[in-house]
Amino acid sequence: MSLFDKFTPLARARAALGDADIAPIATPIDSVRSATEGIIGGKPVILAGTNNYLGLTFHPRVIEAGREALSRSGSGTTGSRMANGSYAAHRALESEFAAAFGWPACLVFSTGYQANLGTLSALAGPDDFLVVDADSHASIYDGCRLSSATTIRFRHNDPDNLDRRLSRLGTDARRALVVVEGLYSMFGDQPPLREFVEVKRRHGAWLLVDEAHSFGVFGDRGLGTAEQAGLLDEVDFVVGTFSKSLAGIGGFCVSPHRELELVRLASRPYIFTASPSPAVIATTRTALEILVQGRDLRRQLHRNFSRLHQALQAMDYRLGSPKPGPVLAIVLPDSATALAHWQELLDSGIYTNLMIPPATPNGTNLLRISLSAAHTDQQIDRMIAAFESITEARTVEAQSAD
Repeated sequence: MSLFDKFTPLARARAALGDADIAPIATPIDSVRSATEGIIGGKPVILAGTNNYLGLTFHPRVIEAGREALSRSGSGTTGSRMANGSYAAHRALESEFAAAFGWPACLVFSTGYQANLGTLSALAGPDDFLVVDADSHASIYDGCRLSSATTIRFRHNDPDNLDRRLSRLGTDARRALVVVEGLYSMFGDQPPLREFVEVKRRHGAWLLVDEAHSFGVFGDRGLGTAEQAGLLDEVDFVVGTFSKSLAGIGGFCVSPHRELELVRLASRPYIFTASPSPAVIATTRTALEILVQGRDLRRQLHRNFSRLHQALQAMDYRLGSPKPGPVLAIVLPDSATALAHWQELLDSGIYTNLMIPPATPNGTNLLRISLSAAHTDQQIDRMIAAFESITEARTVEAQSAD
């Protein structure tokens, strides 16, 4: 017997991917040259799987802000926010997030994962309920596990199923926190947020929207799907990450409830984790300013993903979401087909994400693309041409087999 015996199925799944020169899972990127270009296996590629939605990782102002903070305040805080790691810049960033939403309270966490972990585990206690969408991110489920609340799942994007779950709680629904995402990272689909709001309002429940992949992308000021739908007044908490549109690493929770400040005193992931470095805070503050004012960036991003979505639909690919978005997931029949697509695209100079079980919902096999405002028209043309080449080759193969 061994502690490692439990990993045997994972080892088999990895072995089934073969022994290609370049690993399709956790693919090593030799170097990154820009927001959309890198080197993999010694060859230049277009990066189409990075979640760099606004392309800010190489923005001159963002880089300069980090450089100045590194010189001025050092490389790290060496302490948690509850000890010596709470700098003026941390509080300034929290104030800037709160101001962007027009709300009074914000907490900044060291990672986006911890934002969910720390918020959910502290908000929901032994007599409370966490009612979460079945396709929620791992950080949401782990926040539920760390919490002492009762966790209830409802069917993905199903307001009627949520309604039934809350109905069974009766008056206890007033102690239920409903958790949904603004954009689901695997399939790229969005929630029926207005219907969810109607359900939670009817039962007197609370609502948290994880806008990790939608922050910066949707809404006039880039605040996410709740802003886009005109529903910010109906949301109790918004959680997000720095590692997508904000081009860094970290996370936040913002709320119209001033009492969120008390979570600082109860959230173990917040209390016992070293705070973000001065450079991370400085780059995020600059990126947030650009994001809020970034209507042109959002227009370009929407133009890019709408073009590719339309082209893939025309090729009869099965897509994870009928609505265009920054995440385009292509659903494929099996892992071998998904792997073949991934490899053929890489051979064409396009890097995407291969997503296969057990990392995907319902055992699906996906090729996942995430687009950026920094992708040029020519780069989108190359992506479309690469898919056209794959579909043409497979059509010829099918005809030959007949």
